[in-house]
Amino acid sequence: MAAQSFDVIVIGAGPGGYVAAIRASQLGLKVAIVEREHLGGICLNWGCIPTKALLRSAEVFHLMHRAKEFGLSAQGIGYDLPAVVARSRAVAKQLSGGIGHLMKKNKVTVFMGTATLPKQGTVSVKTDKGTEELTAKSIILATGARARELPGLEADGDLVWSYKHALVASRMPKKLLVIGSGAIGIEFASFFNTLGADTTVVEVMDRILPVEDAEISAFARKQFVKQGMKILEKAAVKKLDRHPGKGVTAHIEQDGKVTTQDFDTVISAVGIVGNVENLGLEALGVKIDRTHVVTDEYCRTGVPGLYAIGDIAGAPWLAHKASHEGVMVAELIAGGHPHPIKPNSIAGCTYCHPQVASVGLTEQKAKDAGYTVKVGRFPFIGNGKAIALGEQEGMVKTVFDAKTGELLGAHMVGAEVTELIQGYVVGRTLETTEAELMNTVFPHPTLSEMMHEAVLDAYGRALHI
Repeated sequence: MAAQSFDVIVIGAGPGGYVAAIRASQLGLKVAIVEREHLGGICLNWGCIPTKALLRSAEVFHLMHRAKEFGLSAQGIGYDLPAVVARSRAVAKQLSGGIGHLMKKNKVTVFMGTATLPKQGTVSVKTDKGTEELTAKSIILATGARARELPGLEADGDLVWSYKHALVASRMPKKLLVIGSGAIGIEFASFFNTLGADTTVVEVMDRILPVEDAEISAFARKQFVKQGMKILEKAAVKKLDRHPGKGVTAHIEQDGKVTTQDFDTVISAVGIVGNVENLGLEALGVKIDRTHVVTDEYCRTGVPGLYAIGDIAGAPWLAHKASHEGVMVAELIAGGHPHPIKPNSIAGCTYCHPQVASVGLTEQKAKDAGYTVKVGRFPFIGNGKAIALGEQEGMVKTVFDAKTGELLGAHMVGAEVTELIQGYVVGRTLETTEAELMNTVFPHPTLSEMMHEAVLDAYGRALHI
């Protein structure tokens, strides 16, 4: 069978791959995309979207219990776990189906199968009907990542769950252990804790949410403990004794001592590894570092015509980073001159309760980089909209370069901060200084006014605290 020829072949149809395919097609290129499992990738099917659907159910459940605070009454409050899961899966299915529509609309040829790269410029796709040979001058790797598994802590779908098992939970854990307190771990801990699970989080670093600003991590920790979570920091799960049909005994080391605790369910959320195996990358000369493809700022691998975007290309492991890399690479292939992605101007969001969001340098990292900083803070309790919403617990923190006024970083914890953070992201993209932010008129009453006040506070000008 003769090879089919394209201008661009994208391997992987997650948020990086499918966006790259759409943009390349918009630019007049003939595009094919290869996906071995689901259009939309992990994000739409098993990550960002279905977890947010679960967390929304937990949020509504939490608010129902607070009805009396708002002058309302609600009796017989409960939940139907299978229905909660079913709604989450329906949301994922709806969006995944939408990707198929977008591929057709943009005339992108879809191949469902497993791809390998037998030689430069060639992709072999093993499908249900046989093997297809595709050729293209430009190939974009967007194969994503999967959950990291540590020896002895492997998920079995029964007693020990990965994020996929947790998304389709067949039972409500009574006593839950979550290993890892990054975004994935803390979101599942928040979801199950809100629905009533006795939840313990174990984090090997010295604080939960370790990539966040230390003050924000500490604030979030206090709220989680207030909600009933147990949090063990600078601790490690050394061993799991599995008792089929009964539960798990975890051996937890902390402060040099190992203790045991019994749980009926464990969720392992100890990071991710890139999907770099069995593609033929090493034979092509692609450099791989700790399961991630090494690229330059334009996502070039060093092999002519071969690019890598998204999770496979390393941190930050975020869907929106992958999408923008996909657009950048498509424009580069089409002969454009796109700006490279700046990791320090990409926001990170964690949808626990309370939410956490940040962009740029933490206060400590700014100091470590040699900056003299001005730091501003503003609490939710000082904001009229937050009080009206009954969401007084939270804070906004800004970090500026004292010499130039550059906004080095912004960090938030509290209600809807994942929506607010984009204001500071735009500010960083526009290279805004404190002067422009101070002179911006924020609408009242809104939560966004706290963003203004946190800037003012950095320069001793806060008005409402």
